[in-house]
Amino acid sequence: MSKKRGLSLEEKREQMLKIFYESQDFFLLKELEKLGPRKGVISQTVKDVVQSLVDDDLVSRDKIGISVFFWSLPSCAGNLLRQARSKLEADLESAKKRRAELDLQRESLQKGREDSVEREVALNDLKKIEKEYRKLKEELECYADNDPTTVEAMRNAIEVAHEAANRWTDNIFALQHWCSTNFPEAKEQLEHLYREVGITESFDYLE
Repeated sequence: MSKKRGLSLEEKREQMLKIFYESQDFFLLKELEKLGPRKGVISQTVKDVVQSLVDDDLVSRDKIGISVFFWSLPSCAGNLLRQARSKLEADLESAKKRRAELDLQRESLQKGREDSVEREVALNDLKKIEKEYRKLKEELECYADNDPTTVEAMRNAIEVAHEAANRWTDNIFALQHWCSTNFPEAKEQLEHLYREVGITESFDYLE
């Protein structure tokens, strides 16, 4: 014998709503947990089912003192359905209006674009012009190094680099002088260190 299938969430919601509609009364959660099993909704799931109905505005909830009461009247549900229907009808009307506007816009854009020999020739000419433009653009990119603006920027960058190199050379000479003055007994070790890092007798300012 097959096991009886339990109610789906939507079926549980419908059964709990019946409790409210049939009695048109106010209930505490504990009362609903006792009434739920009579409709096939086990008491452990009543709280979640009722909460889902509250979230969808199908059941009202209010706290009076320390107690929380739940209620729902058929008229309230009817009002909600009527409101939802009105909104959907308004959305549908807006969508129809927008579609009509888009249809008119499409018809307007299509004017002058009908297939014809002249249009085909114009499109072919446009493709040729675009192809030539891309070709010329690629050639210009090849000569970018000779562009006056680019050349000037390179000259400025070289000048900045030249000044920076001589400034660091100045710093290195100043450091060498300081080391020689303060550590005269370490002359050989310092000269060895200088050679290791590339500072030889030929090291000098850039001209």
